[in-house]
Amino acid sequence: MQELYVIIGKRIAEERLRKNLSQEYLAEITNLHRNYIGYIERGEKHASIDTLLRITKALNISLEWLFRGF
Repeated sequence: MQELYVIIGKRIAEERLRKNLSQEYLAEITNLHRNYIGYIERGEKHASIDTLLRITKALNISLEWLFRGF
Protein backbone atom coordinates (compact mmCIF):
# COMPACT_ATOMS: atom_id res chain seq x y z
CA MET A 1 0.00 0.00 0.00
CA GLN A 2 2.88 2.38 0.75
CA GLU A 3 4.02 1.97 -2.86
CA LEU A 4 0.71 3.46 -4.02
CA TYR A 5 1.38 6.71 -2.14
CA VAL A 6 4.94 6.93 -3.44
CA ILE A 7 3.80 6.49 -7.05
CA ILE A 8 0.95 8.99 -6.67
CA GLY A 9 3.38 11.47 -5.14
CA LYS A 10 5.85 11.00 -7.98
CA ARG A 11 3.10 11.54 -10.54
CA ILE A 12 2.05 14.76 -8.82
CA ALA A 13 5.65 16.00 -8.63
CA GLU A 14 6.35 15.13 -12.27
CA GLU A 15 3.22 16.90 -13.47
CA ARG A 16 3.94 19.94 -11.30
CA LEU A 17 7.48 20.18 -12.67
CA ARG A 18 6.29 19.60 -16.24
CA LYS A 19 4.09 22.66 -15.81
CA ASN A 20 6.97 24.62 -14.26
CA LEU A 21 5.13 25.16 -10.97
CA SER A 22 6.86 25.44 -7.62
CA GLN A 23 5.64 23.60 -4.54
CA GLU A 24 5.03 27.03 -3.05
CA TYR A 25 2.72 28.05 -5.91
CA LEU A 26 0.87 24.72 -5.91
CA ALA A 27 0.38 25.07 -2.16
CA GLU A 28 -0.96 28.58 -2.62
CA ILE A 29 -3.53 27.68 -5.28
CA THR A 30 -4.69 24.57 -3.40
CA ASN A 31 -4.73 26.26 0.01
CA LEU A 32 -2.32 23.66 1.39
CA HIS A 33 1.02 24.13 3.14
CA ARG A 34 4.15 23.83 0.98
CA ASN A 35 5.62 21.26 3.36
CA TYR A 36 2.49 19.14 3.02
CA ILE A 37 2.82 19.20 -0.79
CA GLY A 38 6.40 17.96 -0.36
CA TYR A 39 5.34 15.17 1.99
CA ILE A 40 2.67 14.04 -0.49
CA GLU A 41 5.13 14.13 -3.40
CA ARG A 42 7.58 11.95 -1.46
CA GLY A 43 4.84 9.53 -0.37
CA GLU A 44 5.38 10.41 3.29
CA LYS A 45 1.80 11.61 3.87
CA HIS A 46 -1.41 9.98 2.73
CA ALA A 47 -3.58 12.69 1.23
CA SER A 48 -7.35 12.50 1.45
CA ILE A 49 -9.47 12.29 -1.68
CA ASP A 50 -10.49 15.92 -1.08
CA THR A 51 -6.84 16.99 -1.04
CA LEU A 52 -6.03 14.94 -4.14
CA LEU A 53 -9.00 16.50 -5.92
CA ARG A 54 -7.71 19.99 -5.11
CA ILE A 55 -4.27 19.07 -6.43
CA THR A 56 -5.56 17.40 -9.59
CA LYS A 57 -7.83 20.36 -10.32
CA ALA A 58 -4.91 22.78 -9.90
CA LEU A 59 -2.69 20.65 -12.17
CA ASN A 60 -5.51 20.03 -14.67
CA ILE A 61 -5.16 16.25 -14.45
CA SER A 62 -7.71 13.60 -13.53
CA LEU A 63 -7.92 11.67 -10.30
CA GLU A 64 -8.25 8.57 -12.49
CA TRP A 65 -4.84 9.33 -14.04
CA LEU A 66 -3.23 9.40 -10.59
CA PHE A 67 -4.60 5.94 -9.77
CA ARG A 68 -4.12 4.39 -13.21
CA GLY A 69 -2.57 0.94 -12.97
CA PHE A 70 -3.72 0.12 -9.44
